[in-house]
Amino acid sequence: MQKIFKGSEVKRLDELHQSQSGQSSAELMERAASIFVEWFLEKKFDPSAQVLIACGAGNNGGDGFAIARLLKKNQLNVAVLHCFSSIEQLSKDALTNWNSLSDEISIFQLQDDFPKSGILIDAFLGVGIEGELRESARKVILSLCEFDGKVISVDIPSGLHPDKIKTGLTIEADYTISFEFPKLALLLPENVEAVGELVILKIGILNCSYDQIDTDYYFLESTDIPSLHRSFNRFSHKGDFGKVLLVGGSPGKMGALILCTKSALRTGSGLVSSHMEESEHYIIQTAVPEAMATWGVIADPQYYDAIGIGPGWGQDNRDRLMRQLLQDFQKPVVIDADGLNLLARHKDLFDIVPPNSILTPHVGEFARLVGESKDHLDRLAKAKKFAISEQVILVLKGANTCISLPDGKQIFNSSGTPYMATGGSGDVLTGMITSFLGQGYSPENAALCGVFHHGLAGEIASRSKLRSMIANDIIDAISSTYLELGIE
Repeated sequence: MQKIFKGSEVKRLDELHQSQSGQSSAELMERAASIFVEWFLEKKFDPSAQVLIACGAGNNGGDGFAIARLLKKNQLNVAVLHCFSSIEQLSKDALTNWNSLSDEISIFQLQDDFPKSGILIDAFLGVGIEGELRESARKVILSLCEFDGKVISVDIPSGLHPDKIKTGLTIEADYTISFEFPKLALLLPENVEAVGELVILKIGILNCSYDQIDTDYYFLESTDIPSLHRSFNRFSHKGDFGKVLLVGGSPGKMGALILCTKSALRTGSGLVSSHMEESEHYIIQTAVPEAMATWGVIADPQYYDAIGIGPGWGQDNRDRLMRQLLQDFQKPVVIDADGLNLLARHKDLFDIVPPNSILTPHVGEFARLVGESKDHLDRLAKAKKFAISEQVILVLKGANTCISLPDGKQIFNSSGTPYMATGGSGDVLTGMITSFLGQGYSPENAALCGVFHHGLAGEIASRSKLRSMIANDIIDAISSTYLELGIE
């Protein structure tokens, strides 16, 4: 999994890579610029558009100068905006790339009548920002904010602290291109207007360089997923793929349990039973004929390999059954929706939640469970503390869902799309995680695989559905996630 470092540690990472690889800082800068330009050309922006590159005096500006040179080689209409007071201010590598600029590239200063439309590449301030912006930097950013066109920030939008929530003036980008890993600030919902669409580009930093810096933050990517999956042989039968019980549904809310049940089956569970009120059993058997229906007393919870609790369940008169399940099952469970609300109402239930159980709250459920948060950084800190103290896996749902583990690690998901913000999406996730848990995955791997496949299924479904996507579309795309990841 990709480590996420503080902005203050990025320079050290680069230095470790250079010492271990023999690559110079100038060569690393050239590599970053080349990868950026490859991405830029693949996006097929208007080739006739004026490309203005705003460059600062540091290495972020050096990236900008190198990008300008490479884009000009590709016959684009490129100009550079000089965002520093004198050449003497330039870092060593920035000066090298400044001196390599073609005479065919126009150079503007802030006081000039520079282009205000087309495409702006923001390479002014990088991740080394500390404290309040100087007045000279504020003037630059205010000028750049007048630009009318696409804005692409290199590594981080200028003015945004790499580890904090936006509090002052920043560039508002349409795209932010972060090298190697996302800086924490790029994953915070409060910063979305500054960040725009986040793109991570790999520039070849050696793994051994990452090993020498500690962090609790990680980024879950597609390359991490195949190795987490179990394999099955040709003699495997439905029992090997897990016996799953899903507890939920109530009059008027059977849809949640149906979605949860369908997603567990589509994820690969061998046998799925859905537990509900007797009056509703015909609904599940009609909607999902592959599932079994149970009601009343759950006589032998230990029969099942995994249990998911909560979707569409309601809270009235449910605490007794939940208490029975937690006491009798004694293996990690998945708790969502009204299961979480019951935990919030009956705090003593925490005493019998099995260790390494997986809780999947959205922001509102998290507030009821743990308490209100002043912002997302505070929420992440509370999620970490909660996961450690209760020894559970907490899946805080949202864009870049964060999975907090009992050992203090926090893993941000890279898959997903805004079009997944639709009713029932969370119920689908509950079924998927419970399915993986029932198939014999460790609780951690069940959470990681469930979250990533869920997001990827949303991406796949949204390619044709866009904002009309519904939760059933996510379920229909689950099988394609295995194909896309090369998993049999």
